[in-house]
Amino acid sequence: MLATKTDTIAAPAPRVRSRRKNNNLAGYLFILPFVIGFIGLTLFPTAASLYLSFTDYNMLGSPHWVGVDNFRQMFTSDDKYWQSVRVTVQYVVTAVPVRLVCALLIAMLLDRITRGAGFFRTVLYVPSLIGGSVAVSVMWKQLFSDKGAINALLTAVGLHPLPWLGDPHLALWTLVLLAGWQFGSPMLIFLAGLKNIPRELYEAASVDGANGWQKFVRVTIPMLTPVILFNVVMQVIQAFLAFTPAYIISNGHGDPLDGTLLYVLYLFRNAFEFFKMGYASAMAWVLLAFIALCTALIFRSSSYWVHYESESE
Repeated sequence: MLATKTDTIAAPAPRVRSRRKNNNLAGYLFILPFVIGFIGLTLFPTAASLYLSFTDYNMLGSPHWVGVDNFRQMFTSDDKYWQSVRVTVQYVVTAVPVRLVCALLIAMLLDRITRGAGFFRTVLYVPSLIGGSVAVSVMWKQLFSDKGAINALLTAVGLHPLPWLGDPHLALWTLVLLAGWQFGSPMLIFLAGLKNIPRELYEAASVDGANGWQKFVRVTIPMLTPVILFNVVMQVIQAFLAFTPAYIISNGHGDPLDGTLLYVLYLFRNAFEFFKMGYASAMAWVLLAFIALCTALIFRSSSYWVHYESESE
């Protein structure tokens, strides 16, 4: 009798193992597309670009190993490379603050709106949704052309029109203004951060006699520093990778006088215009290392200016 009960209890074990095996198989099948995509579209191209960065490769023949010659040429004999670095750094240090300041100001205004807040958030976020498109870049180029709307507006108020796309310094500022206009993503993140600031802190500051500016400096900014850190990191990375606006506005060459020759634009020209795929791969890895260094420095500095609620408690 005992043996019969034991056999009855042990009998379902093979079915349980079979069911678990089927469940595991189903799980593997579900993740298989991601694994294939990761290997084929990320891991393999990354490894290939690392190898190509040490070769002379024009996409028509076989890669020829040249060691560190690409990097040596990049750092010692390519004036256009250093021009692209200067233009990109100038773009990053101007476009990122402009975008973040615009995003924070708009977020603070939206934080005070009670009616129609969802509508305004949606409308203000639209430029970021279409920000990387060719159509927006073409529109922006038309606005800042010699006979565009911006110069027409300057003429209407009695000012002289400016050669926005003919002056190297002004042309770069058209890209900066375009970046500032596309503030939707950091705006929403700032708005979420503002919603999480306890109102009791503002009430306590009012009791202490603080004015609006003092509340902003002593309450809003310190409480937003974790959000500011996140936005700074994301926007710095995005600014270093800017390509489409520079390509459209500069006719694909970084005009005028390489004033809009952003790093990724010059990388693209080396790869697909000059067919120097090995050199372009080396540029890509240098850019990756530089972005990683900048990100590490930002995180390193965050211990001095980022404040968390747990620390204050």
